[in-house]
Amino acid sequence: MSTSTAGTTGTTGTGTTGTGTTGTGTAAPVRPYQSYVYAYPHKTAYRPLTPRPALRDLWATEPKDALSLYLHIPFCEVRCGFCNLFTRVGAPEGLVSAYLDALERQADTVREALGEGARFATAAFGGGTPTFLEAAELERLCDIAVRRMGADLAAVPLSVEASPATATADRLAVLAERGTTRLSLGVQSFVDAEARSAVRPQRRADVEAALGRVRDAGIPVLNIDLIYGIDGQTEDSWRRSLDAALAWRPEELYLYPLYVRPLTGLGRLGGAAGEAEWDAQRLRLYRSGRDHLLDQGYEQVSMRMFRRRGAPGTGGEDYACQTDGMVGLGCGARSYTSALHYSFDYAVDMREIRGIIDDYTSRPAADFARAEVGRAMTADEARRRHLLQSVLQAEGMPVAGYRARFGTDPAEDFPAELARFAERGWLDPDAAPGVLRLSPEGLAHSDAIGPELFSPPVRAAMAAYELK
Repeated sequence: MSTSTAGTTGTTGTGTTGTGTTGTGTAAPVRPYQSYVYAYPHKTAYRPLTPRPALRDLWATEPKDALSLYLHIPFCEVRCGFCNLFTRVGAPEGLVSAYLDALERQADTVREALGEGARFATAAFGGGTPTFLEAAELERLCDIAVRRMGADLAAVPLSVEASPATATADRLAVLAERGTTRLSLGVQSFVDAEARSAVRPQRRADVEAALGRVRDAGIPVLNIDLIYGIDGQTEDSWRRSLDAALAWRPEELYLYPLYVRPLTGLGRLGGAAGEAEWDAQRLRLYRSGRDHLLDQGYEQVSMRMFRRRGAPGTGGEDYACQTDGMVGLGCGARSYTSALHYSFDYAVDMREIRGIIDDYTSRPAADFARAEVGRAMTADEARRRHLLQSVLQAEGMPVAGYRARFGTDPAEDFPAELARFAERGWLDPDAAPGVLRLSPEGLAHSDAIGPELFSPPVRAAMAAYELK
């Protein structure tokens, strides 16, 4: 899931309309579903870098003893109607091999730029669908991470995304053997009609078979992704999907609100009718799903993530995404240093994506030695990122950690924003001393809270971005 502009009306814990205040003092509706802030700043705020900075210089003074490694595979067997991720459908003969060749060239160049002392604390394969790769190609992908980047996949948490159709026994066996600690299966719905409505053609029988193969593979943590807000979905059908997932006792469940974004399949079909009604439906289904999972022994980690109590951890629970660096490989991957977030060009349109992938596979190794598209991280942006990625977690943010890093309190840096959140009932007045934490209603409105913390320059850059 990524960003969107869908969503208009929210509700408070008492069932009344959630409001903000306009410049005239008039109450204005709060839009609960504005943007899923999984990273900040968003890629649509990135711009071409001139001149292109050398990676060696970018990483020279960065802490490199606890990096995160991400490898992006931009291929899927089908593109879901809601998807705006950087991926293409299928791959002509030879393209996957050419992509892995380029990934090897990039890995060699990036590893050299990182220099001595680079160590990886976590690793992830995403996309797209990494399990689009055949078993031998997955072996090669793991070898890129281990032999070329120096990541010890047997010793660090490794998370991999998969789809039911590509979660075959031979692929899962490779992932289990190479140290995968978490596999995330994109199910979205166990109701066949809802899957078709979301332009995700699949049958429940095939989903159940894939889940059986995942469990047989022995990967410690299974995550199941589900979506609410699909056209025709009811509280009853939503509960049936939840119970079908719970039957497998997954260690994790992600509940995503459906977004209809420009240039996606659903976006081209015209999206959802009646935004206010749709928002109310999504909030209703979210609360129903949240309460059901809490009753079934799950704890809420964020608006989207739920973890079964007593489930084995992946080993990456202490990883600090607010502070640690990210090294991304592949043409849809981001990399983060303290001074610059960077990537390759971004697109949603299939023709544009194909062109970017073709360009990536044709590049010589030397061309991977410099960052191409990105955004500088100012002190203000670093504060916003830290606050965003901390307070949107259910456990909240220890103020002492923020103060130690920045020398100020969040209440000093964001007085207006935090006052608005408190006025709306989105902050927990019973949080432990020294912890800034959202209330249950605050968590429910995470996709409204995140965008309110975007800086004016980032907002302007996102607004000026030309969709492609």
